Amino acid sequence: MAANKDIVVAFDLYGTLLSTESIAKELSKHFGEEKAQSLAALWRRYQLEYTWRLNSMNQYEPFSTITQNSLRHALADLSVSLSQSDIDHLMKAYDSLSTFPDVPPALKELSSASGVTAVIFSNGTDKMVTNSVTKSPDLGPHSSVFKDMITVEEIKKYKPHPDVYLHLATKVGKDKSDLGSMWLVSGNPFDIVGSRAMGMNAAWVDRAGNGWTDGLVQGNNGRPTVIVKGLGEVVEAVKKHAGQ
Repeated sequence: MAANKDIVVAFDLYGTLLSTESIAKELSKHFGEEKAQSLAALWRRYQLEYTWRLNSMNQYEPFSTITQNSLRHALADLSVSLSQSDIDHLMKAYDSLSTFPDVPPALKELSSASGVTAVIFSNGTDKMVTNSVTKSPDLGPHSSVFKDMITVEEIKKYKPHPDVYLHLATKVGKDKSDLGSMWLVSGNPFDIVGSRAMGMNAAWVDRAGNGWTDGLVQGNNGRPTVIVKGLGEVVEAVKKHAGQ
């Protein structure tokens, strides 16, 4: 639960702290580097697509199930296959994804930042998120920075469903009226737009430097509050916006 005057900053996990593309290293052991890169990208695409489709159908499957099923879909699309034991190994590898290079130094700096309550906020299951944070050689040493690890498993809906962001507020001791003072940090545009639709502030991590191109919602409500090039810029941007 956040201290009353602290700014709550919720960090997305997959695609923000952890690179889902890093799983390509494991895939390359089976398919070679080029095909592994294509497979990793397709796997991530279907993983997200499945969550959105389930939201639309008002249904839920655990993120671990979605992750495995989307891998099978991607394999079939590329006309390749893996044994169940190989798939099981990949699922274990998914629990120890690499961080983006800017993450460890940013979290080290965050650990000494005052006035900020940092939490992880993820689509993953409780087990997946706990494993990912504790087993990642880069993220694990900094896990104490996060005051809580909040997932969607309890409410059985996925980002960017509105209830997911309300759930976040509840878990940090806030309510709907407090969303405007809370922050989401994400490298995923759909998450940024979802949080903004609920009145939250959002920092989009634009590591590629391509600028904001998402056109789903026009105007400021469809754009991040701030754009940062790396995680190390987040705390300063948040405090500057808050006038601190």
